[in-house]
Order: sequence, then structure tokens, then C-alpha cells
Amino acid sequence: MPSTITAEKAALRRRARACLEGLSPRQRRESDDALFARFLSLPQTEGADTLLLYHGMGAEPDTARLFPALWARGKRLCLPRCLPGGGMEARLIRPDSALVPHRFGMLEPGTDCPLVDRADIGLILAPGLAFDRAGGRLGQGGGYYDRYLAEFSGFTAGLCRAPLLAERIPREGHDRPVDLVVTEDGLYGPSAQRPAGSGACAPLPAPGT
Repeated sequence: MPSTITAEKAALRRRARACLEGLSPRQRRESDDALFARFLSLPQTEGADTLLLYHGMGAEPDTARLFPALWARGKRLCLPRCLPGGGMEARLIRPDSALVPHRFGMLEPGTDCPLVDRADIGLILAPGLAFDRAGGRLGQGGGYYDRYLAEFSGFTAGLCRAPLLAERIPREGHDRPVDLVVTEDGLYGPSAQRPAGSGACAPLPAPGT
């Protein structure tokens, strides 16, 4: 029988996915525009030489739109590659790098892309279905990022559409929060506290409400 926390997370995932599916292409595009402008203006983004991003899929922010702007600033960009056994590694990508589809649906670098040591990464942009005001992150449930972030000492951030900013996301011992949550209208988490604006659907409630 699943634990209470596991059940709460599953319920939040269902609500988050339903909210994302209810957003129109125009709403997603406008949300992306605001999220990316705010992310690119962060001093932590400017200060990082090497960044680990992710290739957004479905209703996630279309993070591939960030790549040209960051390359133009001289940044080294990495994408994650999933490994057997639930591990993850970072591999360097360039504008001409060929990405391959993973069985989960996302695009990832092939083994021909150079491996990048975790210690060389200055900023990790972690994906999430939802985040909370303390930096809590609700992933898809595979645990890949939690395991990778457990041994990462650099700066971490997440892009969160405003309606997916939850009051509280339940955490277990292995869950790794991010330092900064970026919404269209504000910043949250240990590194900042600013109010977020309203979104296209009602913000996720706290579990149990």
C-alpha cells in the first residue's frame, strides 16, 4: 500500500497534468516568453559558464528556445542522458549535435556528445510538474534528478508556470529542492521571495485541502 506522501504526490501529479493539458498553445507560448526572459536575466544564469538544461516536451516549457540565446553568450550547454539503473549523466551539446529520443519521450544527447563532470556545472535547470514556494519540486516520479542533485553543490533552478506553484509539495528524504523557482511574475525559494501573479487556472492547493 503506498505511503501517504506517495499518494499525495500522485494526486498532485494528476492535477498538474490536467492543468497543463488545459492550457492553449498561445497560453503556453506567452508563459514561456515570460519564464525565459526572467531566467535569462538571473545573475546566476549570467555567472554560470556551464549549464545543465533539459529539452522540454509536451506542455513543459519549450526550453530548446533558450539554447541559441545562451550559446550567443558563450555558455557551454549540457543535456541529461538517462542511464540504466536510474542514473543520469550530463553531456555537452552544440548547435549541430544530433539528439536522440529516449523511451520516455524526451530528446537527449547521444554517446558521441562529450561527457561533462558534475563539478564543472555551474547551474542546473531542473524540470518539474510543479514547485512550491520553498523550492520543493514535484518530478515525474523516476527520481533521476533527485539522485543527480544529491551530489551537486552548484546552483539549481526550476521553471514553473504560475498556476503550478503549489502551497506545499510533500517531501521525502531523497527529494531535492531547487534554490530558485522562476515563475512568469516572480521568484521563490531559498534564494528569493517575490509574489507570483495569477495564472490561467487555479493554483494547486496544498495537499489535503
